[in-house]
Amino acid sequence: MRPPSGALATNIEITSDSVQRGDVIQIGGQPCRVADLVQLRAGAKRLLFESGEVLTLHAQSRLIAIRMTRKW
Repeated sequence: MRPPSGALATNIEITSDSVQRGDVIQIGGQPCRVADLVQLRAGAKRLLFESGEVLTLHAQSRLIAIRMTRKW
């Protein structure tokens, strides 16, 4: 996935607290962009991807994601 014009792609570590819509997470070698988030019990979040896949991110989980940031 290419960043939009005027944006920089940055690798970051995410948790259920810090994940955002638009983050791209590699799952099974496929980049999946987070389309929506659902808050669950005990600090977990259900990530809904643009492709239709779903992933539950528990409070202790840590993943690497690509986040697009705007150039100033």
